[in-house]
Amino acid sequence: MITDLRSDTFTKPSPAMLEYMMKADVGDDVFSEDPSVHKLELMVANMFGMEAALFCPSGTMTNQIAIKCHTQPGEEVICEQQSHVYIYEGGGIAFNSGCQVRPIPGDRGRINAEQVLNAINPDDVHKPKSSLVSVENTANRGGGSIYQISDLQNIKQVCLNHNLKFHLDGARIWNALVARGEFPRDYGQIFDSISVCLSKGLGAPVGSVLLGSGPFIKQARRYRKVLGGGMRQAGYLAAAGIFSLENNLEKLITDHEHAHMIAEALIPKDFIGHILPVETNILIFEVTGRYQPRSFCDYLAQFQVRCLPISPTQVRMVTHLDVTREMVDRLCQIIHDM
Repeated sequence: MITDLRSDTFTKPSPAMLEYMMKADVGDDVFSEDPSVHKLELMVANMFGMEAALFCPSGTMTNQIAIKCHTQPGEEVICEQQSHVYIYEGGGIAFNSGCQVRPIPGDRGRINAEQVLNAINPDDVHKPKSSLVSVENTANRGGGSIYQISDLQNIKQVCLNHNLKFHLDGARIWNALVARGEFPRDYGQIFDSISVCLSKGLGAPVGSVLLGSGPFIKQARRYRKVLGGGMRQAGYLAAAGIFSLENNLEKLITDHEHAHMIAEALIPKDFIGHILPVETNILIFEVTGRYQPRSFCDYLAQFQVRCLPISPTQVRMVTHLDVTREMVDRLCQIIHDM
């Protein structure tokens, strides 16, 4: 029995999801004729109270398309210094949009309105034009930390005052919504564009959805084509997303409970240093003394438990739909015996 905690991207479709996918009504989505894709896009757009949506193969693509739509070459994107769009998307901001990044050191991956204000460049020919602010919720490298809605509203006001667009990398927005008991429409009222992922905790095999205004999504569809993201009978994949939203959202609560259980098992161990506060399904903690991150992960691998060293001092574990209570109990016992 393998317990894979390297990422929540390791979820696999359940038998019920696969059956739902096989029954999907499909067409050619490049011709905008796939009814299942249309259903998913309308479903997610309505959830967030936004005008339109676009189904894409990955969250990296939805983020990069959004940045491309909001910027011109030579401009600058403001984001937290460990943001996924900055450090985990292959230099896409430079490659796809010809923009540079103003990285801000945040609080567990989160930035505030004052920091954004201070990062905006003056109207000076020597400096790139600040054009976009991007935030990540939950923040991966912040240990799944969650923004306060009020903080996002304050950043939005700065963006409005200075004519900047505001994008949300919501790869794990579902975790934030469930953890805080918030509503998708709360976010739809704040952002110019939102990227949401279906293939992490929700358990779909592939896909993310980009949300925005009608004209924004029309432009985004063109960039999706340019980037090679136009798919044909994509309805089979879209059906998995529909199933996940209808059946798996509330199950994220269990993932959060499992993460807390593992954290409680780690706390007493003398080789565990600082553990970032556990708000959702991501655990990031220091390993020191008689173990180091690599040797700690290697030890657990002997018991078919997989986790990820993410720095010379830290390990990451991510709970998800395919991690059962039995697996968590077993892992806690292994840690107890270390």
